[in-house]
Amino acid sequence: MEQIVPGDTDLNTDGPILYAIYYKDMGEIGMGEDILMDEIYADLRCLDAHTHLGNFSFDNWPKKALLHHEVGMRIGELSLPKNFNGVLLWGHIDNRPFLRCMHGYGLCLWKLQRFKEAEKIFERNYNTNYNGNHNILSQ
Repeated sequence: MEQIVPGDTDLNTDGPILYAIYYKDMGEIGMGEDILMDEIYADLRCLDAHTHLGNFSFDNWPKKALLHHEVGMRIGELSLPKNFNGVLLWGHIDNRPFLRCMHGYGLCLWKLQRFKEAEKIFERNYNTNYNGNHNILSQ
């Protein structure tokens, strides 16, 4: 995996993803969403933007969140070999946006009571990222 963040060119600043989260945390969710959408417009492969848009929507609009997480996950899958069943370690920072998208997708499926689909995603996430930080087994 390669982590893509088009507007993150200055290593001395937090970058657009963290700025979007700051705006959301300050109650300015629209500003945060605008920043994330700008990242997606610049490069659809910015999986962190997809997953954070999903996170922003999760509580009130789980169907909308599901779409954001799924789009990010599906874009990430295009970087994997066909029928990939290997490991993507959480410790490799570039894997994290894809793993976040997959985890968020599973959580949305669960929240929408699509339990069988959620179970498959969580099993896949665990098998792909067995030493990750998502605590799949406790979900």
